[in-house]
Amino acid sequence: MLTSQLSKISPVLFTFIIMGFVDVVGVSTGFVKQDFGLSDTLAQFLPSMVFIWFFVFSIPFGVWQDKIGKKNMMSLGILVTFVGLLVPFVLYSYFSIVIAFILLGIGNTIIQVAANPLLQEVSSSQRLPSYLSFAQFIKSITALFGPIIATGMAMYFGDWKLVFLVYAVGAYLSLIWLRNTEIIESKSDSVVATFSSCFDLLSSPFIMLVVLAIFLIVGADVGMYSNIQVFLIKLHQVSLENASYGISVYFTAQMIGRLSGAVLLSFIKTYSFLILATLFSALGVIVLYFSSTVFMAYLSIFFIGLGAANLFPLVFSIAINALPERSNEISGLLVMAIVGGAVVPPFIGFVTAIWTVSVSILALLGVFVGILVASLFLLKIKKIRFIK
Repeated sequence: MLTSQLSKISPVLFTFIIMGFVDVVGVSTGFVKQDFGLSDTLAQFLPSMVFIWFFVFSIPFGVWQDKIGKKNMMSLGILVTFVGLLVPFVLYSYFSIVIAFILLGIGNTIIQVAANPLLQEVSSSQRLPSYLSFAQFIKSITALFGPIIATGMAMYFGDWKLVFLVYAVGAYLSLIWLRNTEIIESKSDSVVATFSSCFDLLSSPFIMLVVLAIFLIVGADVGMYSNIQVFLIKLHQVSLENASYGISVYFTAQMIGRLSGAVLLSFIKTYSFLILATLFSALGVIVLYFSSTVFMAYLSIFFIGLGAANLFPLVFSIAINALPERSNEISGLLVMAIVGGAVVPPFIGFVTAIWTVSVSILALLGVFVGILVASLFLLKIKKIRFIK
């Protein structure tokens, strides 16, 4: 019985590794900027090419998933990701990288839509929360090793792009494993989320706040890890390769934060945790602004990652628990709000290009202050009249 369950859960958990491949955009941005002599503003449009598709396709893919099934939808997402990873080896140019990141963004959108529902199909309701936590931990490992692999490939083989080949092999293996795993999917009796039903919810101040919070949280996260190289190079004049390790420091902190957060949430209320974590991240940004040494900068990056680690799941759980009967619509809106990862990084790159890197760090601090304000308003709201 246990062996049978593991044989179905394992390939689904492995798909969360593929979900983490999209974070390669962080380390890639610095290398592409260097290879093609891009400005900070133009370079920061690369993360936008990944995250804008969450806004465009999250609900349509959710509707389509009801028709073709979760396993088929996940397989499609992995296949699109696989193709995107191969593009830079066919032709390496700024245009081809943009195409690759568009495919990675679309593939990741599909994977995000399918992953949690598919994991629900192969686990019991009692074990689902622990499996979801473990899945996020697995995703964090991928994000952690991405910069290390890319930097290692650049230093030892002279080609950082080999990280895409490593990831492509992983995506191919995941697709084969999943396709050869029998998963019996349950039929949902719930109403399928539509654009109309989703946007009707935005008339609720509570829903507006959680959507805004997710927009800012993802924007702050992507804006941070895609600019770590720039921050370290311009603040402390380190090499690109050494600056890339700062991204691994950030993702290490997130991995630790997600594991410890699962324990701390047993003792700390969700809203309190959200506010404290946001304050901790903001403190880290302030330390980065005033950092006088490389070590202090790395320490501040660790603080920011540690605080930001649980912001997304905290807000997501607050939203779903507030109105579980509308979870489909709320989930659609929150996944669409991931488009914040396509808006904030170019803004930070624009600020860096027009003013200085110190001003761009203050802009990032402003995003975390926005998250804090939204969190405080969520805490203040006690009773909300939701749309029926």
